Amino acid sequence: MLTPETALRVDEFIDQRKASAFQILTAVQCALIVFLDGFDTQTIGYVAPAIVKDFGVAPGMLSPVFAAGLLGLMIGALTFGPIADRVGRRPVLLFCTLFFGICTLLTVRADSLGTLLVYRLITGFGLGGAMPNAVALTSEYMPKRVRATTVMVMFCGFSLGAALGGFAAAGLIAEFGWRSVFVLGGILPCLLFVVMLSSLPESIRYLVLRGDRQADVAKVLKKIEPHGVEAGTPVLSVEEHTADAFPVRQLFTEGRTRVTLALWVVFFMNLLLMYLVTYWMPTLIHDSGIALQRAVLTTAMFQVGGTLGTLILARPFDQARPFRMLACVYVAAGAMLMLIGSAGTTALILTTTVFFAGFCIVGGQIAAIALASTLYPTAIRATGVGWAFGIGRVGSIVGPTVAGLLVSLGWTAKPVFFLAAVPAAIAAVGALCIDQFRRR
Repeated sequence: MLTPETALRVDEFIDQRKASAFQILTAVQCALIVFLDGFDTQTIGYVAPAIVKDFGVAPGMLSPVFAAGLLGLMIGALTFGPIADRVGRRPVLLFCTLFFGICTLLTVRADSLGTLLVYRLITGFGLGGAMPNAVALTSEYMPKRVRATTVMVMFCGFSLGAALGGFAAAGLIAEFGWRSVFVLGGILPCLLFVVMLSSLPESIRYLVLRGDRQADVAKVLKKIEPHGVEAGTPVLSVEEHTADAFPVRQLFTEGRTRVTLALWVVFFMNLLLMYLVTYWMPTLIHDSGIALQRAVLTTAMFQVGGTLGTLILARPFDQARPFRMLACVYVAAGAMLMLIGSAGTTALILTTTVFFAGFCIVGGQIAAIALASTLYPTAIRATGVGWAFGIGRVGSIVGPTVAGLLVSLGWTAKPVFFLAAVPAAIAAVGALCIDQFRRR
């Protein structure tokens, strides 16, 4: 009879070993998915000033387009997280990557704000579905002692993709027009899909919990350590938790209700800030008197700062009291946003404050994502991360939409960024609440 004493425990098998080349390659593929997700998600903000000029519309009229893309991201995250907990991470990641690649290519056909809105909405389905599953798959293959660090480093792909998207957009728009940015953003995911067809694995923890795919489990174990497991060894997961027909309900059972709600507050406020800044900063600072190309490059520094912040903050977040540290990062983010509003058109001050705002806001969001993946067991991990993303996407819709309304009312950069410091403070409170709930 199969018992915990006679079976190999896959959780312990992974946690007691260094990450193998196979595990690292899996994390790299997830990082590439997130890289392209970041590139495609942020592209609309970079090309917004060029679209305004091409279509002859007021900047505030782009708010519905921004909101539609973010609504698609929300729907994708809420939908594909639970689906992946039922059918597996691999098929969902493959589908979502190909889907958002094709939809991004179709965006070049947009000839009005209405058609652009539709294309951004459907592209968001794939973008939103890919993100939580890339996080879940990486988390499930990494040893516990470096899990948060690895997820954060992997998620640097998002910041790098968003930053390089800005640099690419600055050059492509000048040479070939704004549509060329979407051509590049669509071709790359399609190429990655072809590569992943033969190399992206299914989560071994998911396979073990399924209970009917022992042959697949054995193949993955041999890839992790070819000579570390005897043939025919029975395999169990230390986690005995299994998902029921409605995994979302389990986010509120077994004492998880308060942590789940506080996590949603953190994601809502952080994504509100991140998308408000990345979507409206090029337009706001361009309207302040800075050249368009310089405005785009300055905004790209937000993501550069986020990448560096993630790398610097990654290891400390695997230590004790990570949510208390996260709260401190959000307090610093609020201060940086107020400094951006006060910088005016002084290039050095503006670039520096934007960089450190990205350090805190993007670094904080990636830390929250990594920590969220540790709050839930394997059976509901993609659901937990996906729904946190989904609720956060509501914030990502609210932020740019409210900013667009304020811009249409004549608000300038200073009052907009001063107001943005308020959500940063609320996110800090949410992180402190999670810290206290976990201690209790």
